[in-house]
Amino acid sequence: MPLRRTIPVSTGYGPSRRARLGRGALALAISFLAAAPAPAQQGVGTIEGVVRLTAVPPPNRLIPMGADPNCLAINAGRRVSQETVLRAPDGGLANVFVNLRGSFPEVPPPATPVVIDQRGCTYHPRIAGVQVGQILHVKNSDMTLHNVHGLTKKDNGFDTGQPTAGQIFKYRLKSEEVMLRLFCGVHTWMTGFLGVVRHPYFGVTSSTGAFKISSVPAGKHTIETWHERYGPLTQVVDVTPGATVTVDFTYSGDEKPSASGAGGSVEGLMVPPAGMTLHPVSASRDHGR
Repeated sequence: MPLRRTIPVSTGYGPSRRARLGRGALALAISFLAAAPAPAQQGVGTIEGVVRLTAVPPPNRLIPMGADPNCLAINAGRRVSQETVLRAPDGGLANVFVNLRGSFPEVPPPATPVVIDQRGCTYHPRIAGVQVGQILHVKNSDMTLHNVHGLTKKDNGFDTGQPTAGQIFKYRLKSEEVMLRLFCGVHTWMTGFLGVVRHPYFGVTSSTGAFKISSVPAGKHTIETWHERYGPLTQVVDVTPGATVTVDFTYSGDEKPSASGAGGSVEGLMVPPAGMTLHPVSASRDHGR
């Protein structure tokens, strides 16, 4: 009996063709996803705006650098003024702290420190924001003694001396405080402010008065500005997911400073009196860790 030979019938879908079809389907899916618009980050939006001053700005006081020969030499005789009110030609107001008020889901503080540089016997920047739990670095870039104080109404106080350039004082902010004032116990004209808040939704206006706060939870919020001479202003803002809302603020120049920004000091050199202790630090010293 003759043997019957069975010949397989090809369906046209061998392994190589199936692989090609699979790769084609994958490429088609990828191209579809790439063509589709990227979804907005769920539940958050952006706030941006400009803070303006409509009044003619008052003159900023000249700093008497000659009170300390070291400061005078560091500035090479240059005349330096306070930066209390910095107004752009179109009215934009710099050095305004802007933040949201209220309670928000907890967000860990950034690992990157906020740096205040004592340079030219002034603070740089003059105004800054920091989140509770974040580390503050106060750096001395001057070849002279500085004695930085944190003047607090909460528990953010510190007082430390930095006799030489290159020293960095490190401090972890403990409590919300708008604003925490910085000043030097040696050079009484040195003034700065920190806005300490529990959340990351804050900013400081640029030289043009502009600010931007990103990744804000959707919903209605109270937004507040603070200026050391003109004090606070508030508005209510409605943030929608994936959108940018614009909120502008205007100071007339008649506003009064808040209690934390009020007051001043004699613009000169303070010689530590008997009984006052300056606390020198090493090149790097940590507090509140």
